[in-house]
Amino acid sequence: MKLTLPSKVSLFTETDELVFDGAASIDAGVAEIGMSLREDRLLLSVRADKTPLCWLRLRFASETPRTGVRVMGDAFERSYGDLAWRGIEPERVMPWYMLVSDGSDQNPDAAGRLTEGFGVAVRPSAIVVWQYDGAGVTLWADLRCGCRGVILGGRTLEVCEILFGEYRDISAFEAGKRFCAAMSPHPLPCRTPIYGSNNWYYSYGHSSREQIMDSTRILANLCRKADARPYMVVDSGWEKHPLDAPWDESNERFPDMAVLADEMREYGVRPGIWIRYLRDESRSLSGVPAEARQTRDPAYLDPSHPWTADYVRRMTVMMRQWGYELIKHDFSTWDMFGQWGFEMKGAMASGNWSFYDRGRTSAEITVDFYRTIREAAGDTVIIGCNTISHLCAGLVEANRIGDDTSGLEFERTRKMGINTLAFRLMQNGSFYAADADCAGITGKIEEKAGRQWLELLAASGTPLFISCDPALTADWERELEPALLRNACGREEAIPLDWMETLCPELWRIGGEQKRFRWYDALGASEFAPVHRL
Repeated sequence: MKLTLPSKVSLFTETDELVFDGAASIDAGVAEIGMSLREDRLLLSVRADKTPLCWLRLRFASETPRTGVRVMGDAFERSYGDLAWRGIEPERVMPWYMLVSDGSDQNPDAAGRLTEGFGVAVRPSAIVVWQYDGAGVTLWADLRCGCRGVILGGRTLEVCEILFGEYRDISAFEAGKRFCAAMSPHPLPCRTPIYGSNNWYYSYGHSSREQIMDSTRILANLCRKADARPYMVVDSGWEKHPLDAPWDESNERFPDMAVLADEMREYGVRPGIWIRYLRDESRSLSGVPAEARQTRDPAYLDPSHPWTADYVRRMTVMMRQWGYELIKHDFSTWDMFGQWGFEMKGAMASGNWSFYDRGRTSAEITVDFYRTIREAAGDTVIIGCNTISHLCAGLVEANRIGDDTSGLEFERTRKMGINTLAFRLMQNGSFYAADADCAGITGKIEEKAGRQWLELLAASGTPLFISCDPALTADWERELEPALLRNACGREEAIPLDWMETLCPELWRIGGEQKRFRWYDALGASEFAPVHRL
């Protein structure tokens, strides 16, 4: 269907629902809604004074609905093994964008195929979700500040830029890639390949300077033939209080983080570090104004408060000065909204709370938080984790696109990693470098499956981070060295072929050749276990 002005527009305030027939300009009495149609794009804006605005709903009716199609959407932040092509489900809520396609990508002949894309350009000023049914398309724009209506104070809010794409005679995957590029035409370029090692999946926070240096020496040796230096990321475990502030102090196992960065660099690797900016459950931070703590939970800093913005800026500059060339910041969506992505359903925020600054939407506050980090980081690479995908695009070099894989059980890696890679791979290079998480090598995962996951990541064209127990490196060196070198070249791309039929694709095209991976052991998926012992 072609994008036109909506047939119906609904404005939701904290007390009322107002419904109008579609028009380029709507005076709702308490707000003015503007729409400007330009080819395949529709610019949506709203202006109001003191009335708290909550939601806009745009309904695009279709007189010629498609049949025999499958539909997929994105996720608010990371995915959780739940992305999928499905039939038409009118109640299904799809964040940011959706694709509607016929046929199957397993068929190499794409003649006659049609894929439609409905989405919004990255970094909108509202949190946007879509619905698709047999009579049309619905867009919901969440204008709220937390759970309360935003108070614009007379300013005009550029809500979002709505895009429509129509792609014929190509695969759904290729259509998705082109649509992602249209939504995000100006990604943050990566000056060097993002790949290397991360200590999380063999330490799970029980780490030390000595362990990091062991991994650094091993990584430097594995990548000695690579043109680009790898990153060695010090994940959680260095901080004074687990997963908590303060960030200008480390624990006794990491006596000096600046010295550690220098030591790592001497081996020819790029030092990276993990941080969680917004949590202060230990109350270790001094001078925090009461208003800079969230009303939802004062253990977390409010990103809309000027004190918090200054604090985030100072911590970022400090890590640059320590010598870290990559900063991985984590947990911010949970810390801001108190929900994981799989809990959000149709809305990111629930309850009756707001951020400190009621004059900005949640989306604006989030984008400003990411922008503060970006500007303070200078030429330091930023990886977002638990970040909001559509809002961080263009402000991070890389983004963790799925929930954690595992160093303990392959079933979690299969569910989270493979699904994530398959369904968000088309964002790679357009939104950011799409990081599907580590290949955990700990001796606790079935070896054949672990080697396949390493192979797929290495050939995917997305960042490869290994998380290898130093004691096991010799056993894996034959696989690790070529995998890291292959990934560092960055010239390959893996394409899922059976992703329209399964949540966990096994059939991929790599380098022009088809390859089938075997993700299941002799007993199949293990999450369902209906055995009860008396």
